[in-house]
Amino acid sequence: MDYTGGGREAQHLCVLVHGLWGNPNHLKVMAQSLRAKHPEESLHILIAKRNAGSFTYDGIERGGERVCFEIEEEIEKLARAGQEITRISLVGYSLGGLVARFCVGLLDSKGFFEKIKPVNFTTFATPHLGVRTPLRGWHNHVWNVLGARTLSASGRQLFTIDKFRETGMPLLEVLADPESIFIKGLAKFERRTLYTNIVNDRSAVHYTTGITKSDPFTNLDKIKINYVKGYEDVIIDPENPVAPSDPEETDTSFYGSLIRSSQTTIGRLPFLLAMIFFIPLGVVAFLINSGVQSFRSNRRIRLHEKGLAGIQPGNYRVPLLITGMREAVEDVYENLNSAQSHEYLVAGTEEEAAQEEPSSPVLERTQSHLRSKSDVSVGGKEKADRHDPPTLALAPYQFRMIQALDSVGWRKYPVYIHKVRHSHAAIIVRMEKASFVEGHVVLKHWLDEEFIL
Repeated sequence: MDYTGGGREAQHLCVLVHGLWGNPNHLKVMAQSLRAKHPEESLHILIAKRNAGSFTYDGIERGGERVCFEIEEEIEKLARAGQEITRISLVGYSLGGLVARFCVGLLDSKGFFEKIKPVNFTTFATPHLGVRTPLRGWHNHVWNVLGARTLSASGRQLFTIDKFRETGMPLLEVLADPESIFIKGLAKFERRTLYTNIVNDRSAVHYTTGITKSDPFTNLDKIKINYVKGYEDVIIDPENPVAPSDPEETDTSFYGSLIRSSQTTIGRLPFLLAMIFFIPLGVVAFLINSGVQSFRSNRRIRLHEKGLAGIQPGNYRVPLLITGMREAVEDVYENLNSAQSHEYLVAGTEEEAAQEEPSSPVLERTQSHLRSKSDVSVGGKEKADRHDPPTLALAPYQFRMIQALDSVGWRKYPVYIHKVRHSHAAIIVRMEKASFVEGHVVLKHWLDEEFIL
């Protein structure tokens, strides 16, 4: 059964955009869930197809141009059949969220939202700040050089080592410029919602998918997680996500710490052994495939730029800023991806103090709540052990991106996937697997609580 399309009465178009290496089938369960909630006469569903497979290597901007073309093509086709679209929503998964944000800027610059009302903009596990991990050191430079160059144009953009057209800045920074067509278009949506994994997302970690400069979920054994009522154990309460755990619940002695450390190490042995034996073979195969795909991607990019790929790029090359582009003044930080632990700004330094303004009202409420719970003991005396999440060692432009993106207003929902170690796929039920059952809870929350018809 095809869950896309809709009846002639439908005036609301919902566009779904898949992620890196993705294809429309990855969004099958999402489309099924949408259709189960909203019948054909209420909602027309379009899953973007032109970026399938290795076409996602070709750069976020080309992906955005393709999706924009598909939307215009679909609306024109429906208009010829006598169907009028008056409302539109965009949903992006992983890289698809960045592609969708680029598409929004193009649509708005063409006056699209003057005729069709933008309603929902939703992302699931989208690396809004790129895939730079807050780490420092030479090994991070090595990883960035390799990682950024294995995914052609998209890789350079995700690692923010690109210079986008005449701006001199990384594309992701341009996407978040307060004066850009992208932020202006995004702000016009009635609702902006994101879902972010707090653990086990091997593709995009919490700080970037949640657009935040701190991560209160790094030590889960030291906090108590609060959930949204009715969605327990999966959807975390964004107003009050965490509280300090009861000291009596955790054995803080040396022996207790040793036991927990041993359990963690033993539990990871099968994974570590698998890495030792299989990672070298996998890396070689990956690099060979990446070289082939990057070569093909470069060839597609040349055809795209010449207008020989079915789309005239000149139709989408509009001024990127409303009031002119500012100069790029920061160096690009090349760092390791999400497999490593984070580093933080040192408390009390000028660097840390410069970033102490909260990135969003939700974060401010979270930090205030943690302070109120941890600073004062039962007897009313201040505790020495505070639970304020430290500020991650992000690049200066990433702090600016957080501020600009938060300025348009987001409803942010942290997600705790317990039953599988591949939460990036599970969050949208990318395939029908019993272990991905928690993803159905995420989709249910989105459709019942967030999606506006």
